[in-house]
Amino acid sequence: MIRAALRGLTTRGRSFLAAAAAATVSAFALGERELLQVAGLLAALPILAVIAVARTRYRLSCTRAVHPGRIQAGNPASVALRLENLSRVPTGVLLLEEQLPPALGEPPRFVLDRLASRQWSSVEYPIRVDVRGRYEIGPLTVRLTDPFGLCELTRSFTRTERIIVTPQVTPLASIPLEGDQSGMSPNQPRSTVARGEDAASTREYRVGDDLRRVHWKSTARTGELMVRREEQPRESLGTVLVDTRFSAHRGTGPTSSLEWAISSAASITCHLLRAGFDLHLVTDAGVDAELRPESGENIALGILAEAEASRIQSLGMALDRLQHERDQLLVAVVGLLTPEECARLAAARTGGTSIAVLIDSTAWASLPGAAKSDAERRYQENVARLAAAGWKVLPARPGARISSLWTLAGTAGGGAALAGGGPEAPEGHGAPNGQWASNGSGVPR
Repeated sequence: MIRAALRGLTTRGRSFLAAAAAATVSAFALGERELLQVAGLLAALPILAVIAVARTRYRLSCTRAVHPGRIQAGNPASVALRLENLSRVPTGVLLLEEQLPPALGEPPRFVLDRLASRQWSSVEYPIRVDVRGRYEIGPLTVRLTDPFGLCELTRSFTRTERIIVTPQVTPLASIPLEGDQSGMSPNQPRSTVARGEDAASTREYRVGDDLRRVHWKSTARTGELMVRREEQPRESLGTVLVDTRFSAHRGTGPTSSLEWAISSAASITCHLLRAGFDLHLVTDAGVDAELRPESGENIALGILAEAEASRIQSLGMALDRLQHERDQLLVAVVGLLTPEECARLAAARTGGTSIAVLIDSTAWASLPGAAKSDAERRYQENVARLAAAGWKVLPARPGARISSLWTLAGTAGGGAALAGGGPEAPEGHGAPNGQWASNGSGVPR
């Protein structure tokens, strides 16, 4: 500890030792013995400071609380530190410094006054994160010093705090999400389609279901193996597909098309979970998470908070994971698609509502005239193909808001496409006032 304290000598302390050495040399060179007394005094002060700091045996505890518990990207938050002196001796003035990753800002520094035995004090500092992800706060370091500022010793707590910064979640309006061929009301859950008296108490057989629950009467009538619903007589099922491929997006940082896609997917997923849906969250990176309304929101936000741009080139594996129940809801938030991927996505539509948030990622990049025209042509071809297959296509461009697109998705029939990306789309894209427009085949006019 003495060695550590010696290494902690401040510039002032080292200057005192240098002055002591100079006085000693001068005393022998000039034959002035009185200078040795001055040299001894100059050397004694930093040495005593080193001993005092090294023998300091403070027992301190530190607790940390982050408010709010769930932080959304772009929103402010605060961290409260509570420091308590557990030893019997009072502390001196403490210099505190919190360790933070660069994304959370500059490390905050505090000066804490003397703490008596069993006394505690608290400090609070703000943080603001513009990029989602998982971060680690801490550890807290304490700098001990003597009253003259000759020696400074740094000690560090070991405890850190992990925080998750989730994507921005935008509240969405409730819209009709009925199956096109189910004949059900807009507010009726998707899997309780009107297929007879037993429709509300049966569902399609899934791998792993107990064969003793097979409902033979419904099986004979529908031609498909049906089982009784014992716990959930009415289910709302859906799948949300999120395209995180690096090749499918453009732009960098919080304003990239990837961040727009993840934030939109988070908003849609949370909205559907709050509406009572059982969801599958699927990504091209291999995620296939089952989400329940009671606990799925935290799971989904945790997954999307740590999602990174994947190097996977094809969306094929994600399309293979889509659940193909007869009347389930499908929502796909996708970037640039090849004609083959677009054809597969179009064919994945079931009898339920299918919504494609089709991001025009090239609009996030600066392209020359010819390349821009070619990208626009291919994009409109994908819009037309999905719309013709019965998808509700929501073209998204820079400036579009998922809340506006989602609301407009409830005002159009299957196969419609919103031109341009909503009222917030940049000038030159889309129909006036964000209205729906098509030429009959789903191609925007």
